[in-house]
Amino acid sequence: MIPKTFVIGDIHGGLKALVQVIERATVSKNDTLIFLGDFVDGWSESPAVLDFLIALGKTHNCIFIKGNHDDLLLQWLTGNKIDFNEKLWFQHGGKATAMAYEKISPSEKEAHITFLQSLQNYHIDAQNRLFVHAGFTNVKGVEHEYFKPLFYWDRTLWETALAMDNQLSKDALTYPNRLKLYKEIYIGHTPVTKIDETIPINKACVWNVDTGAAFQGKLTIMDVDTKEFWQSDNLPDLYPNEKGRN
Repeated sequence: MIPKTFVIGDIHGGLKALVQVIERATVSKNDTLIFLGDFVDGWSESPAVLDFLIALGKTHNCIFIKGNHDDLLLQWLTGNKIDFNEKLWFQHGGKATAMAYEKISPSEKEAHITFLQSLQNYHIDAQNRLFVHAGFTNVKGVEHEYFKPLFYWDRTLWETALAMDNQLSKDALTYPNRLKLYKEIYIGHTPVTKIDETIPINKACVWNVDTGAAFQGKLTIMDVDTKEFWQSDNLPDLYPNEKGRN
């Protein structure tokens, strides 16, 4: 069987959804799994998601990209209060995460810190496909990005792709250079549910696979070569007694 490459959108503490999509896509140990970040914050199983990913990385070929919520959790776990607003974090899914960590041992926390510190800012594969949580702003590409947190905070790349005129030629002077650098760009960060969509959306060369698992939506895993995708149940159905980030 030919190995496949899968990309997985924002999980946000929804371990049940993650297990579902891995099973529904019939992932094998020969496949490559590229996780786009935001593993935590929202539903109640953020620590369990990290445990699952750490274990999965030992049996499968996994690439883990850093999301903004993963970075926020790392700051919280390491006690870094510089530019960290705990109240704001709590309002955006952090409260469920903090509550879950009340039952986590110090050794488990250390393992999670090590994992979070190992996350990549982006990944570029052999076909010049870029995988990044949010985006980038430098017109020369990710290698030239000056402010690294933009990899997991930027929204302008997706907004630019959304606003593109489909009739505009790549040769036009006004065609955004960021959208000419890579064969394809895979992102999460901004749920497609914000534009009333429920499945992965392609605009220009950008594929957004965040299908709103943090809120009312589903988690998505997609084969990057065939564009076939599989989704979990809606997260509120999997966690009926929780609010997630709603």
